[in-house]
Amino acid sequence: MERASGGFSEEQFREACAELQQPAPAGADWQQLVETLGISIYGLLDQKTGLYEYKVFGVLDNCLPAVLADVYMDLDYRKQWDQYVKDLYEKECNGETVVYWQVKYPFPMSNRDYVYVRQRRDLDVDGRKILVVLAQSTSVPQIPERSGVVRVNQYKQSLAIESDGKKGSRVFMYYFDNPGGQIPSWLINWVAKNGVPNFLKDMAKACQNYPRRS
Repeated sequence: MERASGGFSEEQFREACAELQQPAPAGADWQQLVETLGISIYGLLDQKTGLYEYKVFGVLDNCLPAVLADVYMDLDYRKQWDQYVKDLYEKECNGETVVYWQVKYPFPMSNRDYVYVRQRRDLDVDGRKILVVLAQSTSVPQIPERSGVVRVNQYKQSLAIESDGKKGSRVFMYYFDNPGGQIPSWLINWVAKNGVPNFLKDMAKACQNYPRRS
């Protein structure tokens, strides 16, 4: 299998593009959790861990694909609009750009942090321009675990975006992480019902206020 930089394969980018063409995830085990602002969020529950994988389909109005992708990739800007960011930066490690991201968790739980690689590619698929961002957790000795913060070692995300033919974006997003520790069921349910939709609403608003918006 052809490998792209950042450890991602050509097939992984194509899979994200293919998902964008579907109105809902394949497979009966995926359950629709919520629908908001034209976005449908589906969850696949792992019975052993009680954690969800998420797939998101829909349209974000008044968010051009290029702006949405730029906002998603702009870490400095995200620190301004994402209230849950405690720390976020890029670091060169062994010739590769790695992202460190610490997320605020409600008391009395410990904050979580992530170390991951990501890559954006702008693809032409049968004449359709599709912007894809892939991210997955990694481990590098240059970014050791911090005292009092739980390191998330299982994290994976993909995002595919194309124009809706107007001034908005058709979006597919896959998301999974295992936050570790004993996560209460109320928090898992909160994320399923509120956290993901709220993130999308905040990102859509961030697009409107993006200073580099063309």
